[in-house]
Amino acid sequence: MKAASIDINADLGESPESLASGADFELMRHITSANIACGGHAGDASTMKRTLELAKELGVAAGAHPGYPDPANFGRVELAISVDELEASLREQIAALARAADKLNVRLKHVKPHGALYHAANRHHEVALAIGRAVMAVDSKLIVVGQAGSPCLDSWRGLGLRCAEEAFADRTYERNGTLRQRKFPGALLEDPQRAASQALDIALRHRVNLDDGSELDLMAQTLCIHSETPGAPAIARAVSERLKASGVQIRAISPVSA
Repeated sequence: MKAASIDINADLGESPESLASGADFELMRHITSANIACGGHAGDASTMKRTLELAKELGVAAGAHPGYPDPANFGRVELAISVDELEASLREQIAALARAADKLNVRLKHVKPHGALYHAANRHHEVALAIGRAVMAVDSKLIVVGQAGSPCLDSWRGLGLRCAEEAFADRTYERNGTLRQRKFPGALLEDPQRAASQALDIALRHRVNLDDGSELDLMAQTLCIHSETPGAPAIARAVSERLKASGVQIRAISPVSA
């Protein structure tokens, strides 16, 4: 039987402070794919360059993490902008990171929308298509990451893009498959061992346990750990160690068809 495998990803390069303190480096030591902020919700030329350098040094796959062009709200508010404006912004964000990567001889592997944009793509077909077209305009070989089971994945596949379905090691789920909103208690799994247990359930059992005692089926190729979750490096380390100890191979992001 083929051994189970999964990717571990994290959103990085979102603040100069995290790079300067070494927090991003420590987190990146325990993941296989880095989603790098590229000037929308966060990130600039300096943070992109430094994060790409770290990814190259550690052998971590680099990908773009574009969001609504709204740094004041960290990309966590859905903007009322036209689809054309959104597509143009996303295209430039992804292209900016691609240019920085080219200078370092690094090839981008994937794109993962950030924050409110990620969730808007699940609800609005036109937003999902705008993301997909922006990716296509830069590099049609990039893998697009979306929430496992969400409609946006079909939208992107319809454009001919490859996709990877994502689940979350450090967030709790509702019965309808959505993530519990951050404003509610228990939305974050800050205990490294609880996060590791959830990661293992997703990787091996393809399901997660819910607070009411029921289970949610969940098939994913990549697991996210949010860099802003308190203790994120310790969570990433616990997740990686638990998966490896259970025979799960940790490898960079792969599309569903791989």
